[in-house]
Amino acid sequence: MELRLDTLKAALCAAFFFAGAVLGVDAVRAEGGPARALLEAATNGDVAAIGKSLAAGVAVDARDAQGRTPLLLATHKNRIEAARALIAAGADVNAKDSIEDSPFLYAGAEGRNEILVMTLRAGADLKSLNRYGGTALIPAAHHGHPETVKILLGTAIDKDHVNKLGWTALLEAILLGDGGPVHTQIVRSLVAAGANVNIADRDGVTPLQHARRSGYTAMVAIVAAAVGR
Repeated sequence: MELRLDTLKAALCAAFFFAGAVLGVDAVRAEGGPARALLEAATNGDVAAIGKSLAAGVAVDARDAQGRTPLLLATHKNRIEAARALIAAGADVNAKDSIEDSPFLYAGAEGRNEILVMTLRAGADLKSLNRYGGTALIPAAHHGHPETVKILLGTAIDKDHVNKLGWTALLEAILLGDGGPVHTQIVRSLVAAGANVNIADRDGVTPLQHARRSGYTAMVAIVAAAVGR
């Protein structure tokens, strides 16, 4: 019986060590008490409660069971003032959760533009990648956030980064967009910013060929004018 208890203890220790390695030590600790109060305050956008938790000594980057920090939770809900307070308190804008989202990456992907600008000012890592191996620019183009795309194009972000699927931001705007005015505007912005229109997908199909196949006339005109430049 004693041997079995020792074995069980060892297994539990290993499990906690693994959780800490994947999610950070605070992820294991944040299930209750002061840390939970901070996480809930961030989710609800309660700036006063955030200040109270931080004043009580709760770590600004405490994590929940999914490895999400208060700032990431505030970004999920677009709680702008909560995000501002957390960033001012030193929250890590690049801290990733268990699915490799960070406040910066999520703000870019989902068009949380006010928070995105805050993360950029606070040292967002332009080279950080999401679980698909893409920069913040790629899902911004895919999800149809033209203003977000413009904000990111105003930085030193790699306009031609290729993700795990073999796609650039330009390819995703064409392949995963609907060919309408929003994605056409994104294609226009990418091309005007110097995105390489000649980078093909893994099958050797170029952005121009994809636009033609889909019948996206406006996109065809934009991309065709830049081919070979």
